[in-house]
Amino acid sequence: MHWLAIVFVIAVASETATRLWLASRQIAAVRAHRNEVPEMFRGQIELADQQKAADYTVARVALSRWVTLFEGVFKLLLTLGGGIAALDALWRHTRLEEPWRGALMVGSVFLVLQLAALPFALWRTFKVEARFGFNRMSVSLFARDVGKHLLLAALLGGPVLLAALTLMDHGGDWWWLWAFGLWLAWTLGLTWAAPRFIAPLFNKFSPLADGALKTRVEILLERCGFSARGGVYVMDGSLRSAHGNAYFTGIGRSKRIVFFDTLLARIETAEIEAVLAHELGHFRLHHVRQRLAAMVFMGLCALALLAWAARRPEIYGALGVPVPSSATALLLFIMVVPVFVFFTTPLASWWSRRQEAAADEFAAEHTDAGNLITALVKLFRDNATTLTPDRIHSSFFDSHPPALERIALLNAMQAARIRR
Repeated sequence: MHWLAIVFVIAVASETATRLWLASRQIAAVRAHRNEVPEMFRGQIELADQQKAADYTVARVALSRWVTLFEGVFKLLLTLGGGIAALDALWRHTRLEEPWRGALMVGSVFLVLQLAALPFALWRTFKVEARFGFNRMSVSLFARDVGKHLLLAALLGGPVLLAALTLMDHGGDWWWLWAFGLWLAWTLGLTWAAPRFIAPLFNKFSPLADGALKTRVEILLERCGFSARGGVYVMDGSLRSAHGNAYFTGIGRSKRIVFFDTLLARIETAEIEAVLAHELGHFRLHHVRQRLAAMVFMGLCALALLAWAARRPEIYGALGVPVPSSATALLLFIMVVPVFVFFTTPLASWWSRRQEAAADEFAAEHTDAGNLITALVKLFRDNATTLTPDRIHSSFFDSHPPALERIALLNAMQAARIRR
């Protein structure tokens, strides 16, 4: 076996083993605290809510272990097992010209991946989410969503894929710089278009209508210097789930803040204002711009690495593909690189948690931190968020600070503000 194949097998095994170990730690930590509400939340979270959150977390993590095992095996089957090579040979029999043949081959692999993941998505939605009272999606709506996602992938991703494969074949040694420009334009265009044209294909977005709340929101927006023409919208998240949330999306004139209707139904006006201030914090502190810049830099590095690897025939054979091509180079890159990138996950999670803490601090400066605390406690309770995650698991997978840490920091900010 080629040394690169050995390294890849070891990397896949290491990633899989690490994920399973982290899952076991998370389950053990959550179960250990199932029957006791942390002191900080006593009087706000009932024991029944703590137990539901523990059971929900365990159920989700238990399913993730099966997903992890499946993905590890499937990666090896597609690469060293000859899956990509078999699909490539099948499409070569069609005698289609490039880049059409390569694009269809890449598309067929992604379709296989989507179909392979479908049983887990169905189980998660109609078993786990339904068991804990969160799922509101019908089978027909689920099927329509899957169809829309596949159609959008073909319509939006297909032309970019064709252009990228053409550049790889005919763009010379520096094709990856042209491909980077293409990818950057596509990414920025998609980020701008998503709130206005793509998200409405799945959900209904309505301008915030509550008069008293709208007035308070407008005052807060002006105080924080937010001048989005898109404004603040309410999304019918209840169409699919009982979970509540809020998020910031878009760039330029398309940027907007979105509240789930399920969230607005559970928290008071002052708490909504505090949650909005948190989302505005991401805008004022340039978090969206920073994340976009990081993504652009990583995209450039990834394309440079792909250009280097695509010129080395020995890599294809070592990873189970006997006939080199631009399409197989792209697929192998997509399959192999994330296995190694996984071990940098704690760094990305740390950065995200730091930004979330900064947004909390911004909210505490512009609204009452106590209102944000009560809003978050309601979110933790109603979303069945575990209050006692495993520390190492959290460092890998949590984009927000753990509940205990987050509320403790907000309490300290509130106390400091009172002293002033």
